[in-house]
Order: sequence, then structure tokens, then C-alpha cells
Amino acid sequence: MDADFIRIEPERNSFRFYRLAIWPDLFGRVALIREWGRLGQPGTLRVDSYGSADEARAALNRLARSKRRRGYRQAA
Repeated sequence: MDADFIRIEPERNSFRFYRLAIWPDLFGRVALIREWGRLGQPGTLRVDSYGSADEARAALNRLARSKRRRGYRQAA
């Protein structure tokens, strides 16, 4: 499950992306991968580990709602 968001506000010189993905890790857990930064540039990466896919999916949904509230929209 992946989710890609962008926020473009030229008047504020803000061209941002936020990417969420769920991957299995090598230890039988599930990782929520977050990457964010300026469009066209390498982003910052964060990996959070969860015990189950349901926990990771719930965290992804929480973050997606938060990003939508902050003006991000789903990338095409």
C-alpha cells in the first residue's frame, strides 16, 4: 500500500512531496516508510517498524489524514 502527496504553493515558494509506503522487513515485521522533501530533490527518509500490517496500515491512514488537513493532495 502506497500513498503519494504533493503540496504546491508558488506564492510561498513551497513545492513539497510526502510519500508513504508499507514494506515487509527482514525480521518478520512490517515497516512504514516515510519520505518527504522538496519536489525534484532527494527527500528525508524515516522507517518505523510495526508488529502487523494492520498496525502499519492504521499509522499510514493517520498520517495521510494529517497531510490532507495540512494542504497536501493526492499525487496523480
